[in-house]
Amino acid sequence: MDEEYDVIVLGTGLTECILSGLLSVEGKKVLHMDRNDYYGGDSASLNLTQLYRKFRPDQTPPADLGRDRDYAVDLIPKFIIASGELTRILVHTDVTRYLEFKQIAGSFVYRDGKISKVPSTEMEAVKSPLMGLFEKRRAKKFFEFLQNWKEDDPNTHQGLDLDKNTMAQVYEKFGLEPGTQDFIGHAMALYLDDDYKTKPARPTYERIVLYTSSMARYGKSPYIYPLYGLGELPQAFARLSAIYGGTYMLDKPIDEIVTDADGKFVGVRSGNETVKAKQVVGDPSYFGAGKSTEGGKVRVVEEGKVVRAICFLKHPIPGTDDADSAQIIIPQNQVGRRNDIYIAMVSSTHNVCAKDVYVAIVSTIVETDRPEQEIAPGLQLLGPIYDKFVSVSSLYTPTSSGQSDNIFITRSYDATSHFETVVDDVHDVWRRMMGKDLTLKKRNVEVEA
Repeated sequence: MDEEYDVIVLGTGLTECILSGLLSVEGKKVLHMDRNDYYGGDSASLNLTQLYRKFRPDQTPPADLGRDRDYAVDLIPKFIIASGELTRILVHTDVTRYLEFKQIAGSFVYRDGKISKVPSTEMEAVKSPLMGLFEKRRAKKFFEFLQNWKEDDPNTHQGLDLDKNTMAQVYEKFGLEPGTQDFIGHAMALYLDDDYKTKPARPTYERIVLYTSSMARYGKSPYIYPLYGLGELPQAFARLSAIYGGTYMLDKPIDEIVTDADGKFVGVRSGNETVKAKQVVGDPSYFGAGKSTEGGKVRVVEEGKVVRAICFLKHPIPGTDDADSAQIIIPQNQVGRRNDIYIAMVSSTHNVCAKDVYVAIVSTIVETDRPEQEIAPGLQLLGPIYDKFVSVSSLYTPTSSGQSDNIFITRSYDATSHFETVVDDVHDVWRRMMGKDLTLKKRNVEVEA
């Protein structure tokens, strides 16, 4: 370990693996280390033995769940938006050659005690049980307005300015009811709370267009998902890094981030070996998440917590037309909360569990001191639960940009149901490290029907 590297990457979570892949392609000499003996960090997919070892070390997995090797259970539930930023990165880097994707069968929203399919076009809006007759007409006009919007043609703007008018004003213009605003803002624009309504409408417009264009791409839902679980994603980017000369070391304890007298990054110590590099990037757990380091420097702060329940079911989720996979969003207003509750469900179709087993993960941002009670509305929609594993994770964010000390820290995986915020973080860290924007090319992704 005596060589000097351009960049040391700590942790093999998805954010870190995308960065190490992109940095290696850029010609940087990269060393990538992880204290675990598996890839993926917090965003790994575990087999049954690993899952039980993590949540219930004193228990062996029940025999009727089937073979250990049939399982790849995601610790963090997220789907890939078909036309989103992660897809662009996968295609730009050609990482798609290591992965196979399948679409998620349905996107649903909870309203007034039951779940319904999320309408994504004016045609679907007209058929949706989510709205009464008059509201359907208003929603149809709203969707037509979005589809017909042309930046340079004021006739399509209907007197609205997306950069000045708030989203609340846009809803008001079309007379949309609060329940309709719920599914548009939360199940299509995928906001976690209602703060977006008081902000300019453009980001919401862009998010809805992303949702509808992703729907149009493959049908059934706007989401795709890698066969064998999300843990395949970091491994695919790790392969990319290796092809371009990146070096990987798993099962390597990280004992110290070494800095010089000015606090600038020098290297990383593991045992009695120190490896030097110009820059280091890694997840918050390698930078004293929550603890102060020597000299009292706090590098990351806790921003909140996410509660997640991984549930094994022996049946599809009731009310989803026996879908083999689905996303269900429970908008916060429907259950008197500030943040939405998400359910992500996959099954043996995606090679992540044994036949006739379904894996549903319910998650939300923690608002009280009883997190498990907060996801109850989601758990109730699942029907009988065979087994469940509950975790509460802190969300950490770096205290500085890293430009002054060459220590660049990524953010924890949030409660959103997709990877757009992960990609935002990749762009942000890249800009801080490289001093320029990450630019990507456009190609298409093959998806199994």
